[in-house]
Amino acid sequence: MTDALKRLSDEGVAIWLDDLSRKRITSGNLSELIDEMHVVGVTTNPSIFQKAISSGEGYQPQLADLAARKVTVEEAIRMITTADVRDAADILRPVFDRTDGQDGRVSIEVDPRLAHDTRATVAEAKQLAWLVDRPNTLIKIPATKAGLPAIAETIGLGISVNVTLIFSLERYRAVMDAYLTGLEKAKAAGQDLSLIHSVASFFVSRVDTEIDKRLDALGTDEAKALRGKAALANARLAYQAYEEVFSSDRWLALEKHGANKQRPLWASTGVKDPAYKDTLYVDELVAPNTVNTMPEATLQATGDHGSISGDTVRGTYQQAKADLDALARIGISYDDVVQLLEDEGVEKFEASWNDLLKSTEAELKRLAPEA
Repeated sequence: MTDALKRLSDEGVAIWLDDLSRKRITSGNLSELIDEMHVVGVTTNPSIFQKAISSGEGYQPQLADLAARKVTVEEAIRMITTADVRDAADILRPVFDRTDGQDGRVSIEVDPRLAHDTRATVAEAKQLAWLVDRPNTLIKIPATKAGLPAIAETIGLGISVNVTLIFSLERYRAVMDAYLTGLEKAKAAGQDLSLIHSVASFFVSRVDTEIDKRLDALGTDEAKALRGKAALANARLAYQAYEEVFSSDRWLALEKHGANKQRPLWASTGVKDPAYKDTLYVDELVAPNTVNTMPEATLQATGDHGSISGDTVRGTYQQAKADLDALARIGISYDDVVQLLEDEGVEKFEASWNDLLKSTEAELKRLAPEA
């Protein structure tokens, strides 16, 4: 069951679970996935928490206590989500210690309503790091234009960051620049650079979903031949950019002071189109010093029938560029697609957060003691 997952790990891909719930923690399921499925990290997002908390499983006692204290709904959500992240971080602490802080990480995202407010994002990042109070936490900050200076400032404070919602190569380069700027700030402030870690979450399947829809609308043979190629091409060219930046003189100057590379993290790796193999975005994105965060269905599928046959990224850059160029030739605008996906990504997380606010508020009212 786990041979493919072990091969994936051996190739330098860290396997993280893209899900968290209290039931997963208290039932021992997360520990089992760590022990048996080579899971070495966890990512969360507003949609994951909305689904977990709305299910109600395991949250009622804490919700009742919060209702008795008459806390605001925002405070209740922060208490609930940071408790889950703290407990997951404790479960993953042995992995964190064994890998010298590279893995064993749990990510928690800033309030998505702050995605376009730099100052508020930094303040929220500091608050979340303080609330969770575990060295193996990553604070997730979206790679919006306002997010870029927030990333640099947060890294400069010595807080480790998972940069999320990256769709475009241009924005990814800006993210890496923000990380290096943050490390330079941290160095100037006397921070220990070896303690600062970061991943850059480059989204995969959503790119194919949007571009395939546009290819289907065109309906030509040339368009049909390009289905399912854009996401892999985009991600592979992102890895090429990673190799360039993290071999630059600017990077090498920081590495001398103990800095860690910001690893590319493949996110949104659950396959949306049933026409594609369900492990497509795992099998075809194998490269050293990367992370693949998977929903459990993708994790189980990879363990069962993943095809891991060595590095499937390096050496593909020329073909990847050719695939993106072919899309441009038939009139599909890369810039339009990636901007749309970023806007939709922020909106989806904000909608999930608003749904979570409403459902939690209803529970707090239901559980509030009668006057």
